[in-house]
Amino acid sequence: MGERTSYTPGTFSWTDLSTPDQPGAKAFYSALFGWEAFDAPIGDGVYYSMMSVDGKQVCGIGPQPQQQADAGAPPVWNSYVSVESADSALARAAELGASVHADAFDVMEAGRMGVIQDPQGAFVLVWEPRDHPGAALVNAHGALSWNELSSPDLDASAKFYGDLFGWTFDPIEGMPMPYMTIKNRDGHYNGGIGPIMSPGAPPAWLVYFGSSDIDASVESATEHGASVLAEPMDIGMGKIAVLSDPQGAVFAMFSGNFDD
Repeated sequence: MGERTSYTPGTFSWTDLSTPDQPGAKAFYSALFGWEAFDAPIGDGVYYSMMSVDGKQVCGIGPQPQQQADAGAPPVWNSYVSVESADSALARAAELGASVHADAFDVMEAGRMGVIQDPQGAFVLVWEPRDHPGAALVNAHGALSWNELSSPDLDASAKFYGDLFGWTFDPIEGMPMPYMTIKNRDGHYNGGIGPIMSPGAPPAWLVYFGSSDIDASVESATEHGASVLAEPMDIGMGKIAVLSDPQGAVFAMFSGNFDD
């Protein structure tokens, strides 16, 4: 497992769930991963749940913004990339053809963030850390372990994110479909980019959580109301599965050898 107190800029450092049923989502994921919740007030009767494993924060669960609910947007796991300056990252993203959906704003003393829709249509969030660097635990059961982009144009996505975050990419040979692994500036693997697999599905970042036993985790998830979108499959270095939680948010799990 990997404990973290800081992240190299350009690294996926946090994820949170925007959901219309916050209590239901907390109950589901706590049963699945053993998460413990700390509910931090963020407004009149509104709270943001910091989810932890063994006392180490791994992600958040919050209410779906009303404008997203009104637009019929599904619940979603959001992917955050650590940056030196949220304002500079948003400005650079716009120069590269992205849309800025939320200008940079302060999240109390925790940090500063903004929301980007990349030129191919996927949303990603930037995080300028202050008191909150990101997840304190990754690459473990119930913790963030991978972020994967489904894109209609892999080369265009690689060019955009390479120019924005300084990522480099290694194609994986011998696969039935094109796939690139992402390397951060420090040389560590930081996710992947692959094609959109389901006809009509939008470009999106998929969040993976670690599992100590993926078959048992999938069984537990379905017992608690999840739907299986992709059954556990062997990918050589481990096994993966893709699910939809009871509220409809899509997430994935990985069981195998982690890059700490």
